[in-house]
Amino acid sequence: MQKKMILKLILLILSPLLLFGIYVVGVLIYGTFNDWKPEEKTTISIDTKHDANEKNITSTDSSFTLLIWNVGYGGLGAEADFFYDGGQMVRSTKENVGKYVNGISEFLKSNTDIDFALLQEVDVHSKRSYYTNEYDVFSNAFNSYSSSIALNFKVPFVPIKYFDPIGHVESGVATYSKYTPKNATRYQFPGEFDWPTRLFNLDRCFLVSSYVLPNGKELQIINTHNSAYDNGSMKQQEMDYLKKYLLAEYEKGNYIIVGGDWNQCAPGFKWDKFAKTPETDYSQISIKADFMPSGWTWAYDGDIATNRKLTEKYDASKTFTTVIDFYLLSPNLKVEEVKGIHLDFQNSDHQPVKMKCSLK
Repeated sequence: MQKKMILKLILLILSPLLLFGIYVVGVLIYGTFNDWKPEEKTTISIDTKHDANEKNITSTDSSFTLLIWNVGYGGLGAEADFFYDGGQMVRSTKENVGKYVNGISEFLKSNTDIDFALLQEVDVHSKRSYYTNEYDVFSNAFNSYSSSIALNFKVPFVPIKYFDPIGHVESGVATYSKYTPKNATRYQFPGEFDWPTRLFNLDRCFLVSSYVLPNGKELQIINTHNSAYDNGSMKQQEMDYLKKYLLAEYEKGNYIIVGGDWNQCAPGFKWDKFAKTPETDYSQISIKADFMPSGWTWAYDGDIATNRKLTEKYDASKTFTTVIDFYLLSPNLKVEEVKGIHLDFQNSDHQPVKMKCSLK
């Protein structure tokens, strides 16, 4: 009788562990067989279904206005924290996601004077944003713009956290424009996390939208979202790959603007400028000053923070902020103005940055 009681007790203790072990193995097998492996170069469709007219750049178009903004998948507004940054939340409430997406959309509607909008973390079909097709929502805000989206996060089931998983994610970088590009191309960045982390992480990329200029050359608008939560080695691989592409295209005589969330600081910017206390648990990797040849321009507003950390809800008096959203321009382009837009991080953990530039 005593042996039976001991055996029952052992089974009672081991059963939850056994079930958890089966769950983990099942998730890893499922993730491995459903791991998305995009090609290095993929042609992306250009969407003109939202009343966008075929419009080309003319000889009178010599200056352009751009907007970059990581919209935080409509789930990282001022009330949000995030467990990857040391907070607690996996996702915001459905009510807050609706509020954030609507706030982002209203801001975009009020900025339809721009020529190009480069957005990052735009969800198409994700549990974390309650399956809101944000790409379509923002397309409706820019109802006369052409648009394209390149996915960089396509995972059928993200198991973290185990008892409250992120679940299904489809998200990417989206470019909206008054002009119609001749083509749009997704380029896969090199580098990846080790298995099994890579099964549930982003496949980073940049999206190139190419517009024909009257002189026969191209204006290439590049939307990038570089790696986060790595030790810097993946960022370096991505930057080297991007640099090789940029120099080759510039050699052809093309005009190039790169904008987005680089997840690192631009050359010359002091990452601790906005630190609220002398000590901070955060630091930022910075791009080296000599990374690009002479003549290439890094454009950012050093007085307006573009990103905040998500250890807790946003508090202007103590939340760590920095600048990791900015532009890079080829030597045949001139920056006229660049300005960060302070929105108190109400609808995203990033803030938009506008820039005006002109052809030389």
